[in-house]
Amino acid sequence: LKMNSSLVGNQSGRPFCLLAISYLETINFCLLEVVIIVFLMVLIISGNIIVIFVFHHTTSYFIQTMAYADLLVGVSCLVPSLSLLHYPIVLSESLVCQIFGYVVSVLKSVSMASLACISIDRYIAITKPLTYNTLVTPWRLRICILIIWLYSCLVFLPSFHWGKPGYHGDVFQWCANSWNTDPYFTLFIVVMLYAPAAFIVCFTYFNIFRICQQHTKEINERRVRFSSQDGEAGEAQPCPDKRYAMVLFRITSVFYILWLPYIIYFLLESSNVYSNRVASFLTTWLAISNSFCNCVIYSLSNSV
Repeated sequence: LKMNSSLVGNQSGRPFCLLAISYLETINFCLLEVVIIVFLMVLIISGNIIVIFVFHHTTSYFIQTMAYADLLVGVSCLVPSLSLLHYPIVLSESLVCQIFGYVVSVLKSVSMASLACISIDRYIAITKPLTYNTLVTPWRLRICILIIWLYSCLVFLPSFHWGKPGYHGDVFQWCANSWNTDPYFTLFIVVMLYAPAAFIVCFTYFNIFRICQQHTKEINERRVRFSSQDGEAGEAQPCPDKRYAMVLFRITSVFYILWLPYIIYFLLESSNVYSNRVASFLTTWLAISNSFCNCVIYSLSNSV
């Protein structure tokens, strides 16, 4: 009983709330945190279920993988929601905290790796259009997806003994007070995941848009030349692959924009430069909200 009571609240009897702003004395749970997490959980789960059912016919295995990973992120948000509502936890808070942090880290790593693979896929499609179907086959894509899941699971596996991973839920008091970040583990995650994924995305999309711009220029020059011979004015035509590349580029950009505040905070916290519970909570759940933003981008970018 003593252990359970320590998990429910702090020594003053009040619940452990990172955003404890003018709570009423009659409310014995973290109202603002619960509202934010439950709201995001409902949006993420419902949005990705719709995406999976509507876009199940798509040939992009990586987009399907991202949708399923985002859906699992929404389902995993049920754990901190029940914790904030003081629902009885069978396992110890430290173990639940570590498992939740590990699972969410793996899922978002899958999303990040999938975005990098999508950019590689588009790069191959534009640079090698004649041999694309022979290079990128369904069984090779399935192997890549399997490697993504296995790699993500292995990268964050040391978090159980090494320190707080690159993604965690500080709604648990043990997470905030006892589970510290380790600068060497942070460097390990940056080198093994963040940096390679960001480099691949920047390299591929830079070359994709450069090639598309070159193709557009060549196409328009040919249309103007042939139109002048026929006596008709030619209209500028965009690169046919550029529109799809733009959709994927928006998805990637939003992902990194929402992740950037947390990555910066995580690096500062790991180096003992800055640590703040409110900043930890807000940046963490801002990044988690990306799982719903993908649904919005899919919807706005696809006529279906």
